[in-house]
Amino acid sequence: MASRLGKISCLAGALALAACGGGDGQTTSPIGGGPAPTPTPPASGRLFADPAAEALSAVDVQRVLAQAIGEARTRGLRSTIAVTDRVGNVLAVFAMSGAPATTTLSSKQIGGIAAPGQGVGLQGAAVPSTAAAIAKAITGAYLSSGGNAFSTRTASQIVQQHFPPAPTTVGLESGPLFGVQFSQLPCSDLSQRFVTGGGAGAFVGPKRSPLGLAADPGGFPIYKNGVVVGGIGVAGDGDYGFDDNILDWDSDAEEAVALAGIQGFAPPIEITADRIPVDGTTLRFSDMTTADIGPLTTSFASVSGEGSLVAVAGYNDGSIWSGTTYGSETSGIRVSTAAEFANRDAWVLTDGTGNNRYPIRAGTDGASALTAAEARAILEEAFAVLSRARAQIRRPLDSRMQASISVVDTNGQILGLVRSPDGPIFGTDVALQKARTAAFFSNSVAAQQLSAGPAVVAAYVPRVRSFLGDPTALTGAVAFADRSGGNLSRPYFPDGEIGTLAGPFSVPDPALFSPFAVGLQLDLVTADIVAHLGFIASNGASADTPQECTQLPDAPTGTKRIANGIQIFPGSVPIYRGNVLVGGIGVSGDGIDQDDMVSFLGLHNAGLRVGGIGNAPPAIRADRIQVNVGGRLVRLRYISCPFAPFLDTASQNVCEGL
Repeated sequence: MASRLGKISCLAGALALAACGGGDGQTTSPIGGGPAPTPTPPASGRLFADPAAEALSAVDVQRVLAQAIGEARTRGLRSTIAVTDRVGNVLAVFAMSGAPATTTLSSKQIGGIAAPGQGVGLQGAAVPSTAAAIAKAITGAYLSSGGNAFSTRTASQIVQQHFPPAPTTVGLESGPLFGVQFSQLPCSDLSQRFVTGGGAGAFVGPKRSPLGLAADPGGFPIYKNGVVVGGIGVAGDGDYGFDDNILDWDSDAEEAVALAGIQGFAPPIEITADRIPVDGTTLRFSDMTTADIGPLTTSFASVSGEGSLVAVAGYNDGSIWSGTTYGSETSGIRVSTAAEFANRDAWVLTDGTGNNRYPIRAGTDGASALTAAEARAILEEAFAVLSRARAQIRRPLDSRMQASISVVDTNGQILGLVRSPDGPIFGTDVALQKARTAAFFSNSVAAQQLSAGPAVVAAYVPRVRSFLGDPTALTGAVAFADRSGGNLSRPYFPDGEIGTLAGPFSVPDPALFSPFAVGLQLDLVTADIVAHLGFIASNGASADTPQECTQLPDAPTGTKRIANGIQIFPGSVPIYRGNVLVGGIGVSGDGIDQDDMVSFLGLHNAGLRVGGIGNAPPAIRADRIQVNVGGRLVRLRYISCPFAPFLDTASQNVCEGL
């Protein structure tokens, strides 16, 4: 896994351990946001309200840029600043004169700092600063919703090898969204691409990110009248990393510049990450406050001489655009029609001209394939579970869970995709990654496919077989949920315990792990990321990555089974017809236990409804596998459901015995 030329997104930033103390005792991060607007009640017969129709105007984008440029000028931080709308359209990129053209991905790893040329994965590579700024802006927009506002600093906290990340928390389990940084990939077949010259379809989303999701401080969501409408990202210090100690409070210039940019467009304070606890730890939104920024510069004309708008191949032509209104046909995500879903709360992805991109259909994989009626039952029953579930990461308390749900067949073909109205955008791509990952690793051809890939990927097959003590592993005898595969993808096994044993899908030596070097998940797509970064750096002169991830062999459909990469945190299960694998379901957008429950219980209920399909037989689930760790047996996990998850009943242990 030699270090490559162009490196990918990840984390950076810190977290707030408000629940645990630390630092200077600061427990909130004022950002200048106002109170949340009065929620619009759902329409008759519905459980969810549609988000209010809001969008950034070109004048709004100019003001966000002016405020950020003014703060950067005051601080002497020559920066590149990107602004996106909610579905990932890059509305403008401004490069200040003297801003660094490239940004270096961190070489920090568990064992210290990798020596030049000695890093693994994507550590230590220089990437275009425009790519770093865009990734940060997309992260702020995609991780946020009407019920939660997350920043790139929040992202850092939830993707590292320990949660919360700090020198004193070594030995705790990994972050709940461990691995989410490698989603929204530039090669994803779900993510739409920029259309040069505008015109029909130009603003249909969701769009890709050049570096996946970022967590380097300096990325925030943008809100207008309390509604999330986009994100801002700032790259100015030449470093793109992550903060592995959230016990202190950083003075971060990039974060201050981005914070200045969102003044007048800040999220309501009731929904910022520092109001949301996860497993007893309060998340962190920003280490900088409004007291840290100077007087605002609101006139774009007054700062335009500080640099210029720049074109970024694959993202923007050097113009300032207005954002799309999320929920409109043009945005690429809208409420479904009655013909598409009977449930009027269901939303779908659209091509911008009225057509559902992923209409419900039958599987492509032979006589046992899922029928369209079965795929519909799975989606509808999973959506029904979602609609009853109490959210983990949304405010106010006792809000309904919001997320995306995907169903695929064993070839990775999408048989349907549905969303709740305000689910975070990142969950759309991630739900598909999860469904495909569960179907792939439970497939009889998994070992064969990996072995036929690049050498760095093929090497994982003997590693996992040795680790599990099973020379036939990955040939379809075991049903792997994403929680199971995630166990095998952590740098420490069991997850969180400190030792020399790394999961077989992680980097071979735990000391080499970092959010930029995670093992198989990244190795499957490194070549795609490198090609795309070369495309940006060459201003489009070199070839872009295909709209299909991995160099694995095609399925019989002529497409890749994991065409938007794999995911390694929970929220999916494989689908079976008796003992025969027929697909996978993935859920993403809320807490990981909620995601697990919706996939597992939704599939179970669909089986009760239509018969013939359901979860894997208990005897073949991955939680029957035990790994010998220093003389003791450690069992893999399959799913984990919340203890008392529903808003309409006090039922507990709802997945037990199924």
